[in-house]
Amino acid sequence: MEQDETTDLAQQAAEIAEIGQGVWGQALTFGESLLRPWNAYQVGIIIAVFLIAHLTSKFLAPRLHNWMRSREGWPKWRLRWLLVVHKRLRGICFVVLIWLVLFAMRELTWNSRSYLIGIAANLALAWLIVVFATRLISNPFLRSIVRFGAWIWVTLRIVGLTDQTVGILDAAAIEVGEARLSIWLVLQGVFILSVFFMAARFVSKQTARRVQANEDISPSMRVLVVKFLQVVLYGAAFFIGLRAVGFDLTGLAVLSGAIGVGLGFGLQKVVSNLVSGIIILLDKSIKPGDVITVGETFGWINSLGARYVSITTRDGREYLIPNEDLITTQVVNWSHSNDYVRLDIYFGTAYGDNPRQVRKLAIEAASAVDRVLEFRPPVCHIVGFGDSSVDYILRFWIKDPTGGLTNIRGNVYLALWDAFADNGISIPFPQREVKMIEGSEISHKALD
Repeated sequence: MEQDETTDLAQQAAEIAEIGQGVWGQALTFGESLLRPWNAYQVGIIIAVFLIAHLTSKFLAPRLHNWMRSREGWPKWRLRWLLVVHKRLRGICFVVLIWLVLFAMRELTWNSRSYLIGIAANLALAWLIVVFATRLISNPFLRSIVRFGAWIWVTLRIVGLTDQTVGILDAAAIEVGEARLSIWLVLQGVFILSVFFMAARFVSKQTARRVQANEDISPSMRVLVVKFLQVVLYGAAFFIGLRAVGFDLTGLAVLSGAIGVGLGFGLQKVVSNLVSGIIILLDKSIKPGDVITVGETFGWINSLGARYVSITTRDGREYLIPNEDLITTQVVNWSHSNDYVRLDIYFGTAYGDNPRQVRKLAIEAASAVDRVLEFRPPVCHIVGFGDSSVDYILRFWIKDPTGGLTNIRGNVYLALWDAFADNGISIPFPQREVKMIEGSEISHKALD
């Protein structure tokens, strides 16, 4: 067994060495060709075009930047692409100039005397296309990997070294049973999966934008549709990518089944939250934008996730509430069926004040406060006779609970204070009288 493995490694090393010698020979031939007069002229022309492109970009960059600053009303995606153009302005100028030079050289001289210029033009154009294409990848690390990999591949393709490179990468392989895993196969898999994931992300974003803009679908159903599409698209990209590489999915299915059984026992809470999230989306009990109270947490819903709900409070804190808690505990949804919310405040006035006047002043004061609805006017009722005051309840309606509840209550209390002060209505507070019984004495110790 060990002898077979040693023999295989020796054969792989011999194949790699043979291919490497061929590549080295081609490199030496190419280097010697650069010494020929017309090839040296082409190299000089390429350097001159690069310097001209550099100076041209220095001239155009500030003018393009000032023009971009004046486009304030443009969409952000368009401005982002303009920033990419501004950053790659030298490369764009070089591509335009080198292709103009190439067309002129082909018209004035033989094709052989513009061979190197053609390689430089094709390389520059391919590299520039790769830069713009990889901007669709949002992850910076993945974008860099795909970009450099694509640059290397198009360079090898243009200079005609793809067969030798593939041979070297495919020769470096390991065999596990009947499976053969080479560096070339791994690189193919990474590239194909990246392309499929990039396509799935693009389709997912475009579909999500259209679904979110559809007013005929409820907000909770929009979230459910978007999440379902993301799972389907990314799952399909993963399995189709593996299949395109030639990976056998039969073993993966058996392995995923075994892993699923283990995860079912170990991740019960996670599964519960996932199922609870689906139930919340289906029954439409809460949706993004709703104002809810869960326990002591009051705020509005930012987003519905697969595992949790994001709630932002008035003080800027963001709470991640597990979906299971929203199913098993009591939730106050202030805007479930509509946005109208009734608020109650309590106050008291002295017994010497006319209750009818107090009620009238309270209603007028609350009606004058912003955010208090006029078509649902405030009402004021006596709720009891206290020890030192006549107790009232003032009820009023608002339509924007996202604007806060404590602040509107405070504004109504201030309006009551001003109205009572202007009309001589007093707000009593408990007072105690101490009477001395005739003949009693109080010692200084008792006072202390």
